[in-house]
Amino acid sequence: MTLRLYYIDSYLKEFEAKVAEHTTDPYGLILDQTAFYPGGGGQPADQGFLHLGKNKLPLIGFKTVSGKIIHLLPENTQLPEIDSTITGEIDWPFRYQLMRTHTAMHVLCGVVFRDYGASVTGGNMSPLQGRMDFEFASLHKDLVSVIENAVNQEISKNLPVSWWDIPREEAIKIPDLIRTKINLVPKQVANIRVVEIKSLDLQADGGTHVHNTSEVGRVKITDYKSKGKENKRIYLELSA
Repeated sequence: MTLRLYYIDSYLKEFEAKVAEHTTDPYGLILDQTAFYPGGGGQPADQGFLHLGKNKLPLIGFKTVSGKIIHLLPENTQLPEIDSTITGEIDWPFRYQLMRTHTAMHVLCGVVFRDYGASVTGGNMSPLQGRMDFEFASLHKDLVSVIENAVNQEISKNLPVSWWDIPREEAIKIPDLIRTKINLVPKQVANIRVVEIKSLDLQADGGTHVHNTSEVGRVKITDYKSKGKENKRIYLELSA
C-alpha cells in the first residue's frame, strides 16, 4: 500500500520517498509514499516531477492498482534503483486551484441540499471551474442567482474544512452521506473518508481540499442546463 501523504497534509508541495517497485506495463514507479493525488471523484490527477539527484523525471500520469499508486513515466526513462530516495515536486498552482475548486463545489452541494433537498448526481472539475448535476425538477435564472448568493454568503463565513476516516458500517448510518451514494463505494473498502464543511456540508469524498472556505474566493455560477426531467447541471467559476 502506498502511504497517501495528500490525506495527511494536502498542502505538501515537496516530499521524499523511497522507490518500492518498478513496473513495466504501465511503465513507472511505485513509491512507499506520495503526495501526488492520482485523480478520482471528478478531481483531475496532480502534475509534477520526480527528482533523483540532478535528474528531473516528468510524470505523465498515475494508475492505482491494489492500493499501490504507480507514478507513470516516459518509457525511455531510466528508472532509479529500488530503495533509492527521490524527491517529488508537485505543480502547486495547479493543485491549489483544484483544492479551492473542490471545496467550492462542496459548498454548492451543501447549499443546494440544505435549501432545496436536491441530491448530487454527478460532477467534474478543472482548475477554477466545475460543474455539478442535481436532482432538480425545475431550475431557472432567478433561482440560480439566489443559489449563487447563498454560496458566497457561506464562503464568507470562513467555515473550517476538515476530514477523517470512519468505518464503512458507521458511514452508511449517517443520513447526510447517503445522498453521495455511499452504497456505490466498493464493499472491500473498509474505511470511508469524510469531508466536512462545518455547519454546512458532510460528504464521503476522496479528493483534496483547503482548510477554510476563506481560501475559496468568490464563486460565480456561469451557466445552467437541463440534462433531463429530474436532472439539472450547474456550472461554476472561481475568481483567480
